[in-house]
Amino acid sequence: MPLPRLTIHRHDRRKRALITLAGEIDLESAPLVCAVLARCLSDGIRVVDVDLTPVTFCDCSGLNAFLDAAQRTKEAGGVLQLHNPPQSLGRILDLTGCGFLLLGLPLGHLPPSLGDVPDPVAPARPDRSVPLVTVLSGDVR
Repeated sequence: MPLPRLTIHRHDRRKRALITLAGEIDLESAPLVCAVLARCLSDGIRVVDVDLTPVTFCDCSGLNAFLDAAQRTKEAGGVLQLHNPPQSLGRILDLTGCGFLLLGLPLGHLPPSLGDVPDPVAPARPDRSVPLVTVLSGDVR
């Protein structure tokens, strides 16, 4: 079995951990990501920050690892958040619409550094206390 092209560094401070990943996250290396994130929970860590600045590539298997870890962390009463995802992961997060689960951002608001063109600003959601009324103008047939 070839060596994975991913290095993992973990720095703990009380109940918080900073995980820095460097290299490529793919089908081959995603199990390592799962293992290190699961180990954080078993060690009592409840806030996990994952720095992806040195990651050069991440595919959907990496996304699955992060989503699984985020769900497990949430069930344990904690939070997992990704920081500085590579462009490849940013595109997957944008396409799947699940960036808000991992980046701590409102739906549809990925940082502009993830793609070549900034994402359009999502329209503000209407206030739920105000009834919505459909207004039509012109001839409706």
